[in-house]
Parts: sequence; C-alpha cells; structure tokens
Amino acid sequence: MRKLSFVVFLSSATLFFSQAKKKESLPCYDLNEILKVEPTMLYKPHLDASKGFNIKILKNTSTVQKYVNNGKLHKVKKSGKGFRVQKLDYSRAWLVSKAYQSLEKMGSRFSKNTGGSYFTVTSVTRTLEDQCRLRKVNTNASLGISSHNYGNSFDISYVRFNGVHRSNPKLEEALEKVLKYYYNLGRIYYIKEKQQSCFHVTVKNY
Repeated sequence: MRKLSFVVFLSSATLFFSQAKKKESLPCYDLNEILKVEPTMLYKPHLDASKGFNIKILKNTSTVQKYVNNGKLHKVKKSGKGFRVQKLDYSRAWLVSKAYQSLEKMGSRFSKNTGGSYFTVTSVTRTLEDQCRLRKVNTNASLGISSHNYGNSFDISYVRFNGVHRSNPKLEEALEKVLKYYYNLGRIYYIKEKQQSCFHVTVKNY
C-alpha cells in the first residue's frame, strides 16, 4: 500500500513539474494578435524600412543569437565619439551593420558640431519577449510590431547630454539638426517621442 502511494505521489509530482515547465516555455505574447495591430501612418515607414534587411521579427534570445552567429547583428559598444549607451534593461546592444554605422556617424557629427558633446542612446534592439517585460513597467510600449524588433532602430534621448539628465534646448536642437541631415539624405526616419523624451530613429537599407 505504501509503495502504491509513493507511485501515485511521484506521478502527480512529475505531472506538476511537466505542466510548470510547459507554462514557462509558452511565449508571453500572441504573435497573431500582435500582427493585427495596424501601425500609424507616421510609424508605417519605419516598419517598411525594417523589412529591408532580411531579418525576421526577433522573438527571443535564441532568435537574436541566430543572427549574431551568421554575422547579421553586430555588438554596439557602450561608447563612441559623440554618444554613450545607457544601461539597457529592456533592450539589447545589437544592431544591423548599417544601423550601427549610422549611429557612429551621427555621434561623430554631433560631437563635431557641438565642440565635443555626446548624446545618450536609451534603447536599441528589442525582442518580442523584451517588449512583454517593458509593457509591465511602461503601458505606452508598443502593442504591435516595433521597428526595434528588427535590429535597425534605436532611441536617442533629447534630455540627456554629457551625462546630465536635464533639458538643454541648444544641444537638443543640435541633435535634431544631425537627424534632419541624415533624413534628408534618405538614410533614416525619425520620430520625436514626447512621452519618452527621445528621438526614435530607424535606419533604412540605403
């Protein structure tokens, strides 16, 4: 009788842990529902540009690693001429080559135009799982597909310059002047996001 009770307990425990493991492996998003969300007319060009790099939606860490392994995503350094990357809690420091090159050129141009100042990058590449985590602390985070999900977008704060978190109209104007320069060259799209106090920048496959 004791042996039978042990077998029943063992079977119940195995079933419990099996279900728990299955629950953990389920994605925190419904891709079909995400794809149904229509982008705004302002944001649509960003998504269209993202699809030009032949990278599928980055769902999770393993998807990112696949593109890192085949050389499509490149590590973003914590700092470069004219820019610094803040500690990233909800995104990853990886970008497609053209996006990373564009960031470096923007930083260099900004530094030159401002006598050595630097701006702060606040977000880089996000997976769909990263977006789930972000939405828990920021209800304004995108419910649909984001251009961050393709590795060719990044956010630049317009209230953080030279390590100081404070409004600086002069440097903000200088930063937007740099963005307009590359926009006019047909290399990027950008949106000024007031709620997050940043410029959302998407690099095109020019």
